[in-house]
Amino acid sequence: MTYELSGKIKLIQEPKTFDSGFTKREMVVTVEDGRYPQDINLEFVQDKVGLLDNLQAGQEVTVSFDIRGREYNGRYFNNLQAWKVVAAEGASSDPNSPAAAPFAGGGDSFEDQDIPF
Repeated sequence: MTYELSGKIKLIQEPKTFDSGFTKREMVVTVEDGRYPQDINLEFVQDKVGLLDNLQAGQEVTVSFDIRGREYNGRYFNNLQAWKVVAAEGASSDPNSPAAAPFAGGGDSFEDQDIPF
């Protein structure tokens, strides 16, 4: 079952690689939930670790994830395992990206502009 949440990135951890070769990276997203914002920890594993490379704290994102649960020594643990991150429209972690620079000119769309060439 797939879940989604939207919020602002609070923290992105460095990747951790274990002796077994397993790699994970965690990100905390602050979700506005009424009066008390919630800091949600999501983990990205193996090939999904790279999805965080072009993101930074403060960005608005929507994250798709699965809930994973397991038992260990009679205790139960849950993880939110993310597999997709989409930056909010108009937001970009790359300052050289065209989406990062606002369109200069009047009118409501690109087609409304008189192009001098």
